[in-house]
Amino acid sequence: MARDYLSVDDLRSSELLHVLDLAAKLKTDPSLFAGALTGRSIALIFEKPSTRTRVSFEVGIEQLGAHAVVLASTELQLGRGETIEDTGRVLSRYVDAIVLRTFEQERLEVLAGAADVPVVNSLSDFEHPCQALADLLTIRERVGSLDGTVLTYLGDGNNVAHSLLLAGAKTGMSVRVATPTGFEPIPLVVHRAAEIAAETGGSVETSTDPRTAATGANVLYTDVWASMGQEEEADERALVFRPFQVNGDLVALADPSVVILHCLPAHRGDEITDDVIDGPSAAVWDQAENRVHTQKALLLFLLGLA
Repeated sequence: MARDYLSVDDLRSSELLHVLDLAAKLKTDPSLFAGALTGRSIALIFEKPSTRTRVSFEVGIEQLGAHAVVLASTELQLGRGETIEDTGRVLSRYVDAIVLRTFEQERLEVLAGAADVPVVNSLSDFEHPCQALADLLTIRERVGSLDGTVLTYLGDGNNVAHSLLLAGAKTGMSVRVATPTGFEPIPLVVHRAAEIAAETGGSVETSTDPRTAATGANVLYTDVWASMGQEEEADERALVFRPFQVNGDLVALADPSVVILHCLPAHRGDEITDDVIDGPSAAVWDQAENRVHTQKALLLFLLGLA
């Protein structure tokens, strides 16, 4: 049976660390596993716009020797009424894995149920698990360890927050998520992350107080206040989210060696200020680069090659 990666929770803690270890090796030695996927093809389906996800997957797939078949939903019969199940059945006859960037998590689950090859969630409204892999690798590079590290996420309790809660819990981190009232992460995700943290020695905390959440943090993480599909709410959200802006005052509350992360694209002057994202504490460009290395490692793992 094919292994899928629809959620961070699809990997056991040991498997997650294995993928991170492999990604670190691939980053250090780009020749490692070069050509390992020669003769194979990976379908990349995008139902949402993409910069980092598309380019990092295409580049990583090419480095492994495979062929990336990049498809917009409007270019497929999906745009003319073919079901996601039938699309999965057909693509399984052509490619070795399917990567889907979509809206509802249910579409990924239905696709994976019909496909005979690994299916990867490259972003849904519920989770962004590939981003979380790059986040963990970046934190480990900068902090030196994941276990016990205090990660504070500030902003909307969105797909990125959900994946960070699960990923942080699986690696023994202390995860704090601070959001405005009414924008909290889904309780089911928080509950599951807390269950995992109880097993790994990590912790999970949610609040509506950005200053308390930032105090002493080893990592400060933020994301756009209005995700894709929420653009009409941007002005209203900007008023509500202003106290959660990652700026110099908030950074000063964190650990002196704090690492600043943002999954990008950044709306400078909204969720983060120029001086912070361009400052010495920021690791956002390493974070973006690490998408290539972690996704290569993930594909190798799912395809049973590493």
